[in-house]
Amino acid sequence: MLSENETYLGLDLSTQKLKAVLLNAKLENVAHAEVKFDSDLPEFRTSGGVNAGAARNEFYVQPVMWVKALDMVLDRLVVQGGDLSAVMAVSGSAQQHGSLYWSRSGLNTLRNLDADKFLHTQIDDSAFTVHRTPIWMDSTTGKQCEEMETAVGGREKMVQITGSKCYERFTGPQIRKVYQQRPDCYRNTERISLVSSFLASIFLGDVAPIDLADGSGMNLLDIRERAWSEVCLPACAPNLDSKLGKPVPTNSIIGTIGQFFVQRYNFNSACKVVAFTGDNLSALAGMVVGKEWLALSLGTSDTVMMRLSEPPNLLEGHVLVHPTDEGYMGLLCFRNGSLVRDIFKRAEANDNWENFSELLDSTPRGNFGNMALHFISQEILPAVKGSLRWNKSCTLDDNEQAKGVLKFSSPQAEIRALIEGQMLTRKALATEMGFSFGDNTRILATGGASANKSILQVVSDVFNAPVYIQQTTEAALLGAAYRAKYVLEARRAKEGGKVALESYFEFIRKLLPEHSVTRVCDPAQDSSDIYDQMLNRYHQMVQYMMMHQD
Repeated sequence: MLSENETYLGLDLSTQKLKAVLLNAKLENVAHAEVKFDSDLPEFRTSGGVNAGAARNEFYVQPVMWVKALDMVLDRLVVQGGDLSAVMAVSGSAQQHGSLYWSRSGLNTLRNLDADKFLHTQIDDSAFTVHRTPIWMDSTTGKQCEEMETAVGGREKMVQITGSKCYERFTGPQIRKVYQQRPDCYRNTERISLVSSFLASIFLGDVAPIDLADGSGMNLLDIRERAWSEVCLPACAPNLDSKLGKPVPTNSIIGTIGQFFVQRYNFNSACKVVAFTGDNLSALAGMVVGKEWLALSLGTSDTVMMRLSEPPNLLEGHVLVHPTDEGYMGLLCFRNGSLVRDIFKRAEANDNWENFSELLDSTPRGNFGNMALHFISQEILPAVKGSLRWNKSCTLDDNEQAKGVLKFSSPQAEIRALIEGQMLTRKALATEMGFSFGDNTRILATGGASANKSILQVVSDVFNAPVYIQQTTEAALLGAAYRAKYVLEARRAKEGGKVALESYFEFIRKLLPEHSVTRVCDPAQDSSDIYDQMLNRYHQMVQYMMMHQD
C-alpha cells in the first residue's frame, strides 16, 4: 500500500565504485553508501576500477568483484541506518558496454541463492564462462567492427539500424571477439548480460532482460523497431537472440525482488525490480531534463545529451533509445574539453582559474571578430586535429587570409576565442544531430567546469538560452532511484484504474525542491545577432581545417 514511509533504492555500478542511495517518498536522501574497488577490494588488484590485459588497449574486470561489492554496499547501507524493509522498488545504473557470460551452473546458482551465505561465495567464477569481462575501456575489437559493418552492408547501414557506427568498445564487437577467439566459452554461454542487466539479475534471482536504452549501445538493436536487429545479430555471432533474450522498455517492472534479499536483508517481499539501465541514460534521468532541455557536461571531455524525436543518421555520435519516454537520446562527445581549457589557463592566465575568468569577462561577446578552434587531440566531431585562429579580416575566399594568424594580441582574446570556439562547436553539432533551439530552450550544465560562472555565461550567450546548474553530482545514481519511484507509481495508477501518470519529467520535477536546479546565467539581448554570424564563420573554419589536414 501507499505509505509515507516507503523508500526507493537506487544503485550505480560505475567504473571505480558501486554506490547505493535510499530515497523517501519526497525523494529526499535517507541513506547513502559506496564501495571503492581499488581500496575496498584490493585483492582484485584494479587500478581505477579496472585491470589491464596483456594486449594493448585491453581492459577487463573480474565479475566476482562486482558481486562482492554488492554484499558490502548493502551492509554499509544498513549501518548508515537504511531500513531495507521499507524499500518498495529498486532500480540501477551501470557503466555501459560491458558484457557478462553466464554458464548453466551460474544460472542455476542465481535461481537458488542461499540466504545464509554471502553472494560472492555463491556467484563465483564458476557462474561465468568468461572470467575476465571486457568493459567499455577495451578497444581491441577493430577487426570485429569492420567485419560487422561489412556484413550489414556498410557503416552507414549500421548507423541507420543501431544509431551508432561500430565502436570498438561496444558490446556487439566484444561478443564477436569472444565467439571467434574462445568458441568453447561462447558455446557454453547460456545467457549474455550487460553490466546493468547483470546487476538487476542478482536482485531478481533470475536473468534480467536487457533494457532497450542500454541495449541500444551494443550495435545490435534496431532503434526504430525497438527489437534486436535481424541483420546485426548474425553479423555478430550465431544463436545470439536466445543468449540475449527479448529486450524490454526501460520503464518496465521486470519482477519482484528475490527471496535471498527478503531473507538476508529483510527486504519487503512485494518490492519491485525496475529495469536497470546504462549510466549515461540514467544520468539523463537524474538530471530530469525535459524535451526542450540540453544537458552539457563540461569535463575532461565535454558531452552533450539531448532528447530527439527522430534519430538522425550521423556517422559520429550516438543515438540511443530514450530512458524515460518514447523518443531518442542523442549523445555527442568532444575530446577537447577541460584538458584544453587547462592548457590555456596555464599558458595565458598564470595557471589560475580566477585569472582565467577575469580575462574572459574583460572581453566583449564576439571578441572583436577574433575566433579560434583548438583541437589539440584528434577530435571526434568534427574529425579534425590542430588549431586555427581567425581575426575579423580572415575569410575562406582568400587563401592567404584563410590560414589565419599565429597568435592573438592579448591573453584576453586568446581565452575568449577558445571558449567561444568550443561552445560554437557544441551548438553546431547539437543542431546537426537534430536538436531544435527555440525560445524555450534551457541548458543544464554539469561537470567540473560548470563551477565556473564566466564559462557558463559564454555557454548562455552562444546557445542563446538560460543556463541552470544542479545541486547534485550523483545524477546517474539518483536517476536510478527516481525511475524506481516513477515506474512503481505508474504501475499503481494503471492497476487502480486511474488516469495514466503524467510524464516522467513532470512527475519527478514536481517532487523535487525548487532549488534542485538553479538558474545561473541568462543570454544577452544581442546574443543571436552575434553568434549566428559566428556559426557561419565556424563552419568555414572547419571546412578549411578539413581541407588542410596532414
